[in-house]
Amino acid sequence: MRIRLLLAVALPLAGAACAGSGVMVGGPAMQVGIPIRRAAAIGDTVADRLYFGRSIPDGGTVTDSAWSAFLREVVTPRFPDGLTVYQTYGQWREPDGRIAREESFVLEVVHPAGPAADADLRQIAEAYKERFRHMAVMRVTIPARQRFYE
Repeated sequence: MRIRLLLAVALPLAGAACAGSGVMVGGPAMQVGIPIRRAAAIGDTVADRLYFGRSIPDGGTVTDSAWSAFLREVVTPRFPDGLTVYQTYGQWREPDGRIAREESFVLEVVHPAGPAADADLRQIAEAYKERFRHMAVMRVTIPARQRFYE
């Protein structure tokens, strides 16, 4: 009885205190407070990373200006809402056992899961392979929950 009385008084007070803060109070059946922005459910959103090597097979490297042009012409039109690029350095084992090392770019895009984004990412990879004569672009897909703290 005391617990019900305490909850009946405490939850509304906590909800009033949190109303503008974006804090949720209560369990799944009873939530008090106003969220700033609801987070997407797991499975609705993914974080995709594409790994682009900078070494050109016939010699040379993908320059910063060539990469900027590729982003502007190929990537941004497909993901205009936003993306992140990392300049990285990686390594892998070749079939003959030796370790290969290469500077690279990693493109990360957080987006709704679905066939349209899959097609866009495939087209980006294919365009990079063609433009810079690469054999492969690696893709890593991770389930994500996206939220903004405003």
